[in-house]
Amino acid sequence: MKKVPNRNQFSKILGLSLIVFLLFVSPLTAQDTPVADASATEVAAGAGDAKNGKALFNQNCAACHALNRKMTGPALENVESRLSEDEGLDKDWLYAWIKNSPGVIKSGDAYANKLYAEYNQAAMTAFPTLSNSDIDDILAYTAAAPAAAPAPAAGDVQAAAATTGSSGVSNEIILGALVLVFGLLVVMLLLVNKTLQRIAQANGIVLEKDNAAKRTPIWKAFAQNQFLVLVTAIILLLGSAYFAYGWMMQVGVDQGYAPIQPIHYSHKVHAGDNKIECKYCHSSARVSKHSGIPSLNVCMNCHKSVYEYTGNPEGPSQEDLENGYTNEFYTGEIKKLYKAVGWDEETQSYTGDSQPVEWVRIHNLPDFAYFNHSQHVSVAGVECQTCHGPVEEMEIMYQYSPLTMGWCIDCHRETNVKVEGNEYYEKIHAELSKKYGVENLTAAQLGGLECGKCHY
Repeated sequence: MKKVPNRNQFSKILGLSLIVFLLFVSPLTAQDTPVADASATEVAAGAGDAKNGKALFNQNCAACHALNRKMTGPALENVESRLSEDEGLDKDWLYAWIKNSPGVIKSGDAYANKLYAEYNQAAMTAFPTLSNSDIDDILAYTAAAPAAAPAPAAGDVQAAAATTGSSGVSNEIILGALVLVFGLLVVMLLLVNKTLQRIAQANGIVLEKDNAAKRTPIWKAFAQNQFLVLVTAIILLLGSAYFAYGWMMQVGVDQGYAPIQPIHYSHKVHAGDNKIECKYCHSSARVSKHSGIPSLNVCMNCHKSVYEYTGNPEGPSQEDLENGYTNEFYTGEIKKLYKAVGWDEETQSYTGDSQPVEWVRIHNLPDFAYFNHSQHVSVAGVECQTCHGPVEEMEIMYQYSPLTMGWCIDCHRETNVKVEGNEYYEKIHAELSKKYGVENLTAAQLGGLECGKCHY
């Protein structure tokens, strides 16, 4: 019989087919670059600057007024046109009212006194520093109703469909056809390979791989080598012990834990955009072991007036459409707060029908470890971000640090004690600085590594 080497014709043919396939796909999947529409949108000129009016409204009016609902004062949407049509009052009356409302009331103005009585004689703050131009801007903002998205006309829908279909056939159909063709090529090559093998056997040709002498299996050769077996067993045992130790050291370590809360609270919006001090909400961190979860009345200190989220166009918290964090989403979470605390937006009063909010705890130390927030926050002056990370950047609060014993010990070894303004530490510092021969003492040198400090 003849012996011919197996030249693996199947692999060569398969490689050529792949090259042809890639060359075929490239021109079909190329897309035309869309041409951007360069037409500019015309902005109608109004009597006032609505953009500046929005800033003035938020600064001076938003505490008591909203555009589309009653608060401490009436709704102000289209207030100029409504007063003109319903009461016959012109812009000069608004100038006088905004700059000095008590004076208008004392003058005996009928509508001013009616409004004053309707809102329980709540005096409106006078704004004598606002110019007529500023008031024009505010009125322009109150008159600028949010533009609704126009419904697409039938012709627009057809045009969009024509644009979509301008390439003839969708990319999905083209790719599906290419996959089918490639699959058929693979099947054909397999059939050709089997046919060639049968022809070779019929002509008495034996491939080298079929005539090769049988060799000892690798697993049998490995089992017969006792030294190699011993080394492998030692490596496996040491590796298993290493990974088992690492796994056990992670028990109770929840770094990165970020549970979903019943009411979405964005630290990025509150602490980041609005610069709210951490200890305004977590006030017990100054005087207590626990930092505490703020009660809902703390939230309502602001959200009696802040009933919707309008965003911060110039800040980091722009609408995150990809993750669903839109203005409507945040406003919906404020409504959840109102439902939980029992707040009626229409009457601006509590109904008494409140529901507890079951917050999910994030940071949780084991029972045998003692930690006091006031000792670190008030006495040591440790910043919240030292342990909790960049909270002002967190949309969803998560555990930033591992909170393990080793992590605490490292901090005690590296952190110098704050002795300024604390007579007790000044006395201890004077004694121990001589003993250790150092200028600054760390928490560890003051006994911060003693077991009884945290475990008792």
